[in-house]
Amino acid sequence: MTNLSLSETSLPRRRSLRAAVAAVAVACAVVACSPVSNDGGGGNQSDDNQSAGQDSFGTPADPAAVKQGGKLLIALSAEPDALDPTLSRSLYSRYVFQAMCQKLYDVNEQAQVVPQLATALPTTSSDGRTVTIPLRQGARFADGTPFDSAAVKATLQRHLTNARSARKSELGPIDGVDTPDAQTVVLRLKQPFAPLLGALADRAGMIMSAKALQSLGDDFATAPVCVGPFKFAKRVPQNSIDVVRDPNYYEADKVHLDAISWRILSDASIRAANLRSGDAQVADSISTQDVASLRQDASVSVLQSQSLGYQGLTINIGNVDGLGKAPKPINRPLAQNAKVRQAFEHAIDRKALVDAVFNGIHTAACSPISPASPFSSPEAQTCPAHDPAKAKQLLGEAGVQTPYTVTMLASNTPDTLRLAQALQSMLKDGGFDLKINPVEYSSLLDEQDRGNFELLQLGWSGRIDPDANITNFVGTGASQNVAGYSNPQLDTLLTQARQSGDIEERKKLYGQAVTLLQQDDALIYLYRQRNLTAVSKQIQGLQVFPDGVIRAAFAGFTK
Repeated sequence: MTNLSLSETSLPRRRSLRAAVAAVAVACAVVACSPVSNDGGGGNQSDDNQSAGQDSFGTPADPAAVKQGGKLLIALSAEPDALDPTLSRSLYSRYVFQAMCQKLYDVNEQAQVVPQLATALPTTSSDGRTVTIPLRQGARFADGTPFDSAAVKATLQRHLTNARSARKSELGPIDGVDTPDAQTVVLRLKQPFAPLLGALADRAGMIMSAKALQSLGDDFATAPVCVGPFKFAKRVPQNSIDVVRDPNYYEADKVHLDAISWRILSDASIRAANLRSGDAQVADSISTQDVASLRQDASVSVLQSQSLGYQGLTINIGNVDGLGKAPKPINRPLAQNAKVRQAFEHAIDRKALVDAVFNGIHTAACSPISPASPFSSPEAQTCPAHDPAKAKQLLGEAGVQTPYTVTMLASNTPDTLRLAQALQSMLKDGGFDLKINPVEYSSLLDEQDRGNFELLQLGWSGRIDPDANITNFVGTGASQNVAGYSNPQLDTLLTQARQSGDIEERKKLYGQAVTLLQQDDALIYLYRQRNLTAVSKQIQGLQVFPDGVIRAAFAGFTK
């Protein structure tokens, strides 16, 4: 390890995301994007003055102050799923993709969409059904083949047609992809689709090598090939993922590191210990139990930002035959009767939960829409009261004997287990006996897809457009609807919101959608986390924005 220090005593303040909302909203009316402001306010400050409500995203590296070369070691809290943009659903795979799989668009620290492999924001026809995207010239994939409109078309068609695609519902009503020339892609839509730009700023916009897709097919994840500062080197399951600098990258002169390695360490205390010892330079998802001591460590900076996502509980309503299959009845009161699910929610004291388990660093949440979002409304933030007596009343009305036993599937990380145990204790007063079934994170993803769960604790890192935080999970037949939930009335509201370019109209529709979600309670929202990442001061240029993704591609070791 390099035993050098980096002074970060005075990081420049940035205007809050909330201050940017008005300007971004005007742009969104033209290109159908969705800004999100920060509900904590504030900006980057030194660690000495940082509080739980202030963001610290990190700053770009000063090219004159960093060395060329070296391997960055990142202690990662869970193993990424498939390194295939069509199939991936894990936040942790997005960390790796950020270094090696660039997108048509990216998100900046103010949650604004900016061009990446595209050269400008899309232009949209007056009827909202034709979207034209100009592409970067001269870029090459890691296999040396050119990045062009044919590659974009091949990627998007795979997203839309692959039987296991997690992107299909994100891309909505795309009816065709045209390539009038090598640097232009035209998307033809069946109807207007407001969330499209936000989707293209995430995995749906990651463009894969057409040559690699043709040769590898469904095995693309074994040797992924994209455009990026780094290229895939190797993966040791349950252990590590390595990438190396790609000389084909179009801005290779901006890349300082030789390699990045993500090491899987599920225990937050071990990640923190590796950071302190120098065995790693970055630790993701640090525990709220470690935040105070890490902030006092002169060799470490703590980056934090308000998440766009949420943590919640998913109830299996009808996932019998696996994700993507038609829902079927499940013979359990929790699955059959909304009153039982409502009782479960009334038995939860969200504020007490986040205070006790997370030292008040995270915030209670009852909705997939952040209070800071321009799409928020009083209806979207309505929160069912903590009322154990009401919970028992509803269980009685449902004809359920108490204590009613429910088994929850959860990842086996210490923080998640503390959350599960706190829930277990809390739910007793509401008439529930919660059993906890802890498993490895990758196993949890497999089990949820198969429908092998009654109740599941899992979250979502969040996207800038609320549609991507809602429809994919609760829309009938949606690509991540592991609950097997279906409500035609909700589907209608979400479809109307997708087709509207008017923020006020979408705000109203999402408020109505949240009301329906809280009546059915297939997904119970618990809290909105802060993204917490610890970084050695040996490193410059590592950043984490509200999308939660660790941006390490342009970092470097300080001289």
